[in-house]
Amino acid sequence: MRFGRAAAPKRVPSGKRGTPRGWRHRILAVGAATLALPLAAGVAAPTVATAAPVHAPVLRAPAGGYEELMVPSSMGPIKVQVQWASRGGSAALYLLDGMRARDDRNAWSFETNAVDQFKDANITLVMPVGGESSFYTDWYAPSSTNGQKTTYKWETFLTEELPNFLAGYGVSKTNNAVAGLSMGGSAALALAAYHRDQFKYAASYSGYLNISAPGMREAIRIAMLDAGRYNVDSMAAPWSPQWLRMDPFVFAPQLRGLPMYISASSGLPGQHDRPNSAVGVFNTGNAMALEALSLVNTRAFQVRLKSLNIPAHFDFPATGTHSWKYWESQLWNSRQGILDATGAW
Repeated sequence: MRFGRAAAPKRVPSGKRGTPRGWRHRILAVGAATLALPLAAGVAAPTVATAAPVHAPVLRAPAGGYEELMVPSSMGPIKVQVQWASRGGSAALYLLDGMRARDDRNAWSFETNAVDQFKDANITLVMPVGGESSFYTDWYAPSSTNGQKTTYKWETFLTEELPNFLAGYGVSKTNNAVAGLSMGGSAALALAAYHRDQFKYAASYSGYLNISAPGMREAIRIAMLDAGRYNVDSMAAPWSPQWLRMDPFVFAPQLRGLPMYISASSGLPGQHDRPNSAVGVFNTGNAMALEALSLVNTRAFQVRLKSLNIPAHFDFPATGTHSWKYWESQLWNSRQGILDATGAW
């Protein structure tokens, strides 16, 4: 199964202005509340693909093409969408989903043209499916508020079980990049920070990179209840060191020497926002507040890295909300850095 070709997105010009000073307190208040709000359904869901059978590694390096694998894990079989490197190369790019990650497809595969962006590159796209509200970390227990049967162990899956499985197909366990949006943005930096032997590049688009800031833990609690009724205490108990381990602002020193691309937009509506209906107005307003909160977090993280003399590429477009088409453009803007770091041209 192959995805159809879509036009590559235009590069988005970087803006220099941050959030106006007078908005800051209002953004934190509104953003914390709206972090939990669901986007209203604006379009019909795409047709769900039939789950693929569990595969055994075939000890080869496929050259191009798309495949869906069912990968064994401590959480049970996990579906992983894969686009193999065009010329059988060993590098891989892991693309992480957002808080409302679906259990049938990774949204990078249908909300963006990510597969087309890397179709001719010698790098395998790895798009794990699932992980709603997980922050792609290892939890202490199953969520106690929604009947979850298994304990999330996403860090273990992404850094042990999945790379070991993909190694059977010729994918390197040490020459990888990782990128994600929103929840996946902070998770991408965390995975790279704690697994430097695996990841050579990390990108965060509209991530929450200062989650120990006032109000952020409460906002995450509300958001996780709204996104699947997950209990945040099963992920990180109050006052648990796990909160600090998850916070890019705290683990920033461990990112020294890692090439990074980090972006957040102003939250002002741009070319991909069309609030021409009641649903559109709600979605745009929600996406504005979420992006503005991300901007405040990302600006704080930028100051943190500067204080540590750790370089990173930051991009702050003048317009853009918490929406997939903007993340598609940011992936395109970071594409060269990903391929340079992994040698996957």
